[in-house]
Amino acid sequence: MNPKLKKFIREVAILLVMVMSVSVAVNLYKTWNVERGPAPQLLFANIAGKPVMAQPAGEPMLVHFWATWCPICALEQDSIQSIAQDYAVVTVAMQSGNAEELRQFMHKEGLNFTVVADEFGEIAKQWSVRGVPASFIIAPDGNIRFVEVGYTSEIGLRARLWWADS
Repeated sequence: MNPKLKKFIREVAILLVMVMSVSVAVNLYKTWNVERGPAPQLLFANIAGKPVMAQPAGEPMLVHFWATWCPICALEQDSIQSIAQDYAVVTVAMQSGNAEELRQFMHKEGLNFTVVADEFGEIAKQWSVRGVPASFIIAPDGNIRFVEVGYTSEIGLRARLWWADS
């Protein structure tokens, strides 16, 4: 093998390891103090005034914290909408206004997933959420199986929901 090609491959491999290491470290930092173990209860009404349904027995669930003012959250809206067609999903709109303001936002955006208004960030505190978007995958046994802070792809969330159900 050409020595220059060998050196190039080695440098690319080192760079990939460094990028992956930084990515893992950043994710650990973002999730170091979030809630683990049994999921806190969501005993609130959604923006339509109806009680939030408890986690369906024997099924995984996504609890997703977001905000109307968050540009990254806007990128995930369609993914959350799609996932809500196949899995139990409860979203918590953190510091994004009251129920009426959120109803208007949801109508304007054409979204219809379950939303709980967390006008003052109290629910976020219960779940130790410091930033949005934040996604919690709850296993069928009621324990938090995965936590992601920041952008997560639809396929990534679906894979975690599938894995939590295994």
